[in-house]
Amino acid sequence: MYDVIRRRRDVRAEFTGELVDDATLLRILDAAHRAPSVGNSQPWDFVVVRDGQTLSRFAAHVADKRIEFRNSLPPERARTFEPIKIEGITESGTGIVVTHDDSRGGPRVLGRATVPETGLYSTVLAIQNLWLAATSEDVGVGWVSFYDESYLRELIELPAGIRPVAWLCIGPVHEFQETPDLERFGWRERRPLAEAIHWERYRADTPVRPR
Repeated sequence: MYDVIRRRRDVRAEFTGELVDDATLLRILDAAHRAPSVGNSQPWDFVVVRDGQTLSRFAAHVADKRIEFRNSLPPERARTFEPIKIEGITESGTGIVVTHDDSRGGPRVLGRATVPETGLYSTVLAIQNLWLAATSEDVGVGWVSFYDESYLRELIELPAGIRPVAWLCIGPVHEFQETPDLERFGWRERRPLAEAIHWERYRADTPVRPR
């Protein structure tokens, strides 16, 4: 398990172009569906997209959004961003849109009364299960987040009240990169674990475990 967590990457350029076979895909989706959820509400669904025209249309939309983001950056940051690939929509051949239904489980979901966001957190846990299961199968996953939600909703005909949380590109890969892309290209380094741990109270300075 620890090895899979360390190997997990947000895959962009490493897809082989082959489709993940259905048996493997269903194992991965089964792992996602076994995620914990508040009040056992299971608010997720998975829309598998393989139609070439749909993939191409979404890829074109994402490319436009990438340009918009690049143009919003200061020149130095834009140069750092330019070589970073943000999606593998057509290369993977399979997209999984993970959706969230906040009404599932009824109006009084056990455990969600005081923290309503726990419903959405549950769907994100399903995505993490999916990602780790895929990595264990040597299948890559890339989370695409450069899109207008309204465009994606219309593209896959989501009914009212169903929110798209993630478009995941999924497929066999040549390799998993040793270093995540955003670190390799100089966008941002991983924080040391020691900076993320706080003991007893949150400290704005570098946390140190009390002796």
